[in-house]
Amino acid sequence: MTDNSRLAPGDTAPAFTLPDADGNDVSLADFRGRKVVVYFYPAASTPGCTKQACDFRDNLADLNGAGLDVIGISPDKPAKLAKFRDNEELTFPLLSDPEKTTLEAWGAFGEKKMYGKTVQGVIRSTFLVDEDGKIEVAQYNVRATGHVAKLRRDLSV
Repeated sequence: MTDNSRLAPGDTAPAFTLPDADGNDVSLADFRGRKVVVYFYPAASTPGCTKQACDFRDNLADLNGAGLDVIGISPDKPAKLAKFRDNEELTFPLLSDPEKTTLEAWGAFGEKKMYGKTVQGVIRSTFLVDEDGKIEVAQYNVRATGHVAKLRRDLSV
């Protein structure tokens, strides 16, 4: 994966339709007319991903109040996402991309450094998609802890 495959502000957000934790299809097109934060994370119920998801949960009212919806996407199967959602009382859609086609289309899967080694995996990434389906913000290699607070600062929410 090269930087060329990464999305940048002004790009059209790649369309997707993925199952949520209950197996219902959710499409990016469902959010047309609203701004949506789409974030990619490696695995449900791991410490960093739980911290990040709970930060989104705890800030959701303010984000929604600013006209922003939130979607989380990982390679986990819907059953694992449902358990994660229920255990952490998450109130935004968690989508399943086990084939990693959406992750790859958004540049959120590829080579990354982990414990000093280069591995293939999910690149923790966050995007803001505007009302017309264009990328407004593209952030790669974000930190699990403190990321939502930084995003709020960046977006003045």
